Amino acid sequence: MFSNETAKIFDLEPLPVQLKPTDRTALFIDGANLYSATKALDFDIDYKRLLEEFTGRVNLIRAFYYTALNEDAEYSPLRPLIDWLDYNGYTMVTKPTKEFTDSQGRRRIKGNMDIEIAVDAMEMAEHIEHMILFSGDGDFRSLVEAVQRKGVRVTVISTIKSQPPMIADELRRQADTFIELQTLQNLIGRSNGNVRPLQDDAAEDDDDYYDYEDEAEAG
Repeated sequence: MFSNETAKIFDLEPLPVQLKPTDRTALFIDGANLYSATKALDFDIDYKRLLEEFTGRVNLIRAFYYTALNEDAEYSPLRPLIDWLDYNGYTMVTKPTKEFTDSQGRRRIKGNMDIEIAVDAMEMAEHIEHMILFSGDGDFRSLVEAVQRKGVRVTVISTIKSQPPMIADELRRQADTFIELQTLQNLIGRSNGNVRPLQDDAAEDDDDYYDYEDEAEAG
């Protein structure tokens, strides 16, 4: 296991990470955070390719995808993505968003999946050897440390190429391995000819708050 001081950025192709085919591995995808990162890098994720890429390289036990869902809306732009992922090998974890009015009188929506990710990761830590987290949220630093204490190696996938960087420095330091998301574009990005489900564009801000109007326009 890499120490915190020697966590590295792998910038090689093909897959820029040291993966062991026999390692029991689980993916944890923070949908809103990953969407924000890929939007900043100007490419879309092909979730079919993503799952195939990791299934072919590790002993993949589970691929979790987390997102909050505005269940009160007549139509949610997330529903096609959620349904597609649910039918195509991902374990979907959703919960209703919460709507409120901010101090400027604007309608806002909050959708934070940190607790759900933490609970699942701690439960899975007893059954896996490698955790791959698609998120740059610094709130996960303590979770990563706790999982590491159970003997699980943790890889974090996010980006330092955006302005500002999507990856929190404390999370990057805690990870055993950090993969720059941009280096995966050719492997898991959507090509121009591929049809894909809608992206998880329901939440884009690091603090998980976003404008109600923005979500409506995303559909």
